Amino acid sequence: MAVYKTSDFRKGLKVQIDGEPYLMIEMNFVKPGKGNAMYKCKLRNLVRNTVLDRTYKGGDTLEAADVEEIETQFLYRQVDTFVFMDSSTFEQFELTSDQVGENWKYLKEGMLCSMVLYNGTPITMSPPNHVELKVEYCEPGAKGDTATNVTKPVKVETGAEFICPSFINIGNVIKIDTRSGDYVERVSV
Repeated sequence: MAVYKTSDFRKGLKVQIDGEPYLMIEMNFVKPGKGNAMYKCKLRNLVRNTVLDRTYKGGDTLEAADVEEIETQFLYRQVDTFVFMDSSTFEQFELTSDQVGENWKYLKEGMLCSMVLYNGTPITMSPPNHVELKVEYCEPGAKGDTATNVTKPVKVETGAEFICPSFINIGNVIKIDTRSGDYVERVSV
């Protein structure tokens, strides 16, 4: 099993603590006036989705988590279950709506996603960084509101709502950043 030293700590690192996989979501290096350097870390449990705060001294080590990241294709949603297929082995995986979380807003059938497996069991997935979604419904923009930063809610093909500029109309395709949920641009089709 691989081991990470404190000098290897960084955001996005997958480690194992007490036999469970964690994702390092925040890491701050602190060097007090006297004494050893410290590494303050925020870790998210990949199975239970809980957050843990830990402080490590310089020289401490953590085990690498036994996780595997694979490319999958989103097939369909059935009530609270999302079905994905491994792009290389064609094996199907099911994730609950709790495991998918807010990512359901970006999922279109046939979309390629990244999935994390822990001991061969799927625990989480993430969509591509940017997705293009078709606008299904929005209120018409008021004339003359083009010069200022006027926004409005827009409903897209996945059923999710995003805040977009007022010039977006029904039938437009918009690009959304899945990491923040923000509108990026209107895509010309």
